Amino acid sequence: MDSPNSRSTRGEGANVYDTIIIGGGPAGLTAGMYASRSGLKSLLLASAFKPSLITTTDIVENYPGFPGGISGHELVERFTEQATKFGLEIAQGDVSSISPRDGGGAPAWTIRTDDREFTGISVIVSTGTEYAHLGVPGEAEFTGRGVSYCATCDGPFYKDARLVVVGGGDTAIQEALYLTNFARTVTVIHRRDRLRATSVLQQRAFSNPKITFAWNSVVEEIVGDEVVKAVRTRDTRDASLTRVIEADGVFIFTGMIPNTQAFRGVLDMDRSGYIIVDAAMKTSAKGVFACGDCTNKLLRQVVTACGDGATAAFAAYEYVSDLKGTAYTSYGS
Repeated sequence: MDSPNSRSTRGEGANVYDTIIIGGGPAGLTAGMYASRSGLKSLLLASAFKPSLITTTDIVENYPGFPGGISGHELVERFTEQATKFGLEIAQGDVSSISPRDGGGAPAWTIRTDDREFTGISVIVSTGTEYAHLGVPGEAEFTGRGVSYCATCDGPFYKDARLVVVGGGDTAIQEALYLTNFARTVTVIHRRDRLRATSVLQQRAFSNPKITFAWNSVVEEIVGDEVVKAVRTRDTRDASLTRVIEADGVFIFTGMIPNTQAFRGVLDMDRSGYIIVDAAMKTSAKGVFACGDCTNKLLRQVVTACGDGATAAFAAYEYVSDLKGTAYTSYGS
């Protein structure tokens, strides 16, 4: 049988799947495992340009079952091996659009990438997020070597360290407070002279003896050799004023950006672009489900992404099974 990579877009029957999963992170791979294991003909489209953020994490210590920790890359490899064992097909493809179509008497969805087109009776969106970057020298070079975007993931590695947190919103201050459990000092760099965080968080931060503030400052450069050594800042009121803050690690919390651009106008989203789902991971569009970090949720961690993925796959299975019991009889694995 031809692989998804070699199938012609003109061979429509070969490109019809019970469910198409968009995104190859923990949520998508878990959805793929549950969907294929339940007997659905399933395809996962993994981005060639935006891999799952977990693969950038050196050690994942808080995923159950791995008390000694595991690299994010290895964890995803294990997820992939387990999912494909049950028949999940995986292809690389960055989705440019999805649109409803007539699937033979019942709703179906057309998924378009740059060079291919597929049809899914159901769709599971699990495209995750990407970091809002500062775009300053040293940021990319030291990512994973002192630059981090996840205090929960990496904070325990910085015991008795001098840390810098960049940002002034709720997330930045919450993470700064969390980092004080490990660090010797935490310096919060914020471009204004007051925080955007809620008052209760501000009060906690101001009363914490480990936290200091670099007000009216922006990061101009992250400096180091093999690892981060310092941060160079510029005063937002007087550009001639600069400062060097010695640091062993820099945690950047200026925001996350959901990878949901391809679904705008099709799925309901909140003001930040996260897909709105219910408890069954159903979106506003019939037959489309979403899971993991691209959805509006409280906690974005591998363990919650997996739970979302399993729920989305089960909901998709019920949806497809219902359709097959009426309009559909020819599709399946």
